[in-house]
Amino acid sequence: MEKNSKRREALLYHAKPTPGKIQVVPTKKYATQRDLSLAYSPGVAEPCLEIVKDVNNVYKYTAKGNLVAVITNGTAVLGLGDIGPEASKPVMEGKGLLFKIFADIDVFDIEIGTKDIEEFIQTVKNIAPTFGGINLEDIKAPESFEIERRLVEELNIPVMHDDQHGTAIISSAALLNALELADKKAEDVKLVVSGAGSAAIACADLYLLLGVKIENIFMFNSKGLLTKDNPKLSNLQLKYAKDIPQMNLEEALVGADVFLGLSTGDIMSAQMLLGMAENPIVFAMANPDPEIDYNLAIATRSDVIMATGRSDYPNQVNNVLGFPYIFRGALDVRATTINEAMKMAAVRSLALLTKESVPEQVNVAYGATKLNFGREYIIPKPFDPRLITVVAPAVAKAAMDSGVAQNPITDWNKYEEELLDRLGNDNKMLRLMTNRAKTDPKKIVFAEADHLDVLKAAQIVWEDGIGFPILLGNKQIILELKEEIGFNADVQIIDPKTDEEEARRNKFATTYWTARKRRGISFFDAQKLMRERNYFAAMMVNEGEADALVTGHSRSYPAVVKPMLQLIEKAPGASIVATTNMMMTSRGPMFLSDTAININPSSDDLAKIAIMTAKTARMFGVEPVIAMISFSNFGSSTSESATKVREAVAYLHKNHPDIIIDGEIQVDFALNSELIKDKFPFSKLAGKKVNTLIFPNLDSANITYKLLKELNKVESVGPIILGLDKPVHIFQLGASVEEMVNMATIAVIDAQEKQSKKVK
Repeated sequence: MEKNSKRREALLYHAKPTPGKIQVVPTKKYATQRDLSLAYSPGVAEPCLEIVKDVNNVYKYTAKGNLVAVITNGTAVLGLGDIGPEASKPVMEGKGLLFKIFADIDVFDIEIGTKDIEEFIQTVKNIAPTFGGINLEDIKAPESFEIERRLVEELNIPVMHDDQHGTAIISSAALLNALELADKKAEDVKLVVSGAGSAAIACADLYLLLGVKIENIFMFNSKGLLTKDNPKLSNLQLKYAKDIPQMNLEEALVGADVFLGLSTGDIMSAQMLLGMAENPIVFAMANPDPEIDYNLAIATRSDVIMATGRSDYPNQVNNVLGFPYIFRGALDVRATTINEAMKMAAVRSLALLTKESVPEQVNVAYGATKLNFGREYIIPKPFDPRLITVVAPAVAKAAMDSGVAQNPITDWNKYEEELLDRLGNDNKMLRLMTNRAKTDPKKIVFAEADHLDVLKAAQIVWEDGIGFPILLGNKQIILELKEEIGFNADVQIIDPKTDEEEARRNKFATTYWTARKRRGISFFDAQKLMRERNYFAAMMVNEGEADALVTGHSRSYPAVVKPMLQLIEKAPGASIVATTNMMMTSRGPMFLSDTAININPSSDDLAKIAIMTAKTARMFGVEPVIAMISFSNFGSSTSESATKVREAVAYLHKNHPDIIIDGEIQVDFALNSELIKDKFPFSKLAGKKVNTLIFPNLDSANITYKLLKELNKVESVGPIILGLDKPVHIFQLGASVEEMVNMATIAVIDAQEKQSKKVK
């Protein structure tokens, strides 16, 4: 029943609401006759003539430079075999989808109806002018070798048979790291290969470049060990054939260091694994059933380093780690081929990336507390967002260094930004914020560090160089959690309730009592409050023992903001405290205020909130264009709510003419520049892109930002506190690790700003 359910789900996925998985989407305007005359006749003649003058202009005026053909004849579809060109189309469309979502590469899938090598090659050559690169897919061996060899030789664009080289590249990266963990050298290992098809031979070829010696490679097909007396072997297989008596797989595995499986499931027994050398490396990549079951292998040998082709086990050898980024780098320098240097650059970049700290979003995606380089993490995870900025530049540079790049990259920082902009889930503002924080890291108190997610956020802040965490909370719990997540840095840990902090508590209590003794606070009250982490943390910032603090993960916002407002003075010139949320929308960052503190601000309050929000936007390099939001437009209502917004705008127009602001205005008009220009051409917002919204009350602001966050999955940074003299920022209850890291980054930038103003 379950199998039938999954079958139906798969069929519905491909059939509804539109058959297939990819489509062609115009990149230019086409709404008017003028648009169409530019897109086709007569305007299209101009770029045609420019390409006639110089054929390289095809990359300037067409999509060729970002277009890859995924080509097959359907003779060796993974797990399905020779199913023909039409039946292979869903697989090719799927490959196209992966190219797009991982590397923003457009794809036409081409299914060719021939098994004849020469016909296939000529067909591809004839259509090659359309494409910037060609990805061959699911073509059976040995024909695939000859097809790829000929096309690489006869075309001047990148060509790669991913079934061969993709697996080879990813497994080579895994092998490099596995050898390091096993404390073995490539030139010394004995390697047994089960499978002698295109992928197995491509892997072995690349392993030779890593240093594995050919005499130490023992390759098996379904008939047994490849030996030189076998007349049925291809020339490529003969390269690995031995001039020794025939032996079985179990005999070959005795003392072997590495097993590479690209054959069929369950052909390796526990007994075979026991016969391997110390710290055996087992890459069992048959799908869906590996050559040896993962759980059986782990139970049999505690020292085994295991990889499979499955996503439900550690160390998945997945081609998506390679092909999107290899083609991305090759396309971006207009490489004429994908050579061995480019493949090795991909291998080494993947191996090195595995040793870097893993982004929290990757941990969350894979249900891990903390992924660390080790036996269960020898290759990156497919959804690691860093892959595009690590692998693609490495491939591009290798293309340049090896002399096959026609369009060399000169500004690598700019190129990295361009790559990140291709990722739909990335945001330039967050990258800029992080880079800015790292230029001058600050000491940040994490007031709830005995909560796992808070500690994980502190770890990322430390490892990314954003700031220097000070961990507040139960010391024993913090130490245990640090051990659990591999947070080994020697950072300051403070438990405000312990006896060893008595002197500091008394010092803070004295300062607090002195300031508030005429407001109903006794010294005993002050001493008691200093045992509470948020009061203690606020005093640390007040007394200069820390530069900033973040808190609020485990308590309601009102409960946490109270001690901050009691202990932290308002900033010079500020008479109100408010908050703003920076929303990372598709139109760029949007600031929404006040989202957390002022329930029903007056017109005077709204004006002050607008001024503070404008300053904050500028702090992040955004020139504010502010709409004061209401349910009415420019006097259409005389209600109290609309009137106070209108009065706030009038005050700002008179006293702060430098701020681009207008209202009261409905939010749809505010966000639609054409609409406001048409209906209210007199507005200061006409023809401008609004990036800041000031709401008439807390209800509307808080609801709006949370609605955007949940319905549209818009990333939110905040609430960012405005109007305090110290960098104090409060999470919303239950904030994610990523949100807390972003808030800590804000706190560092805030501290930098406040420090620079005091220096001036």
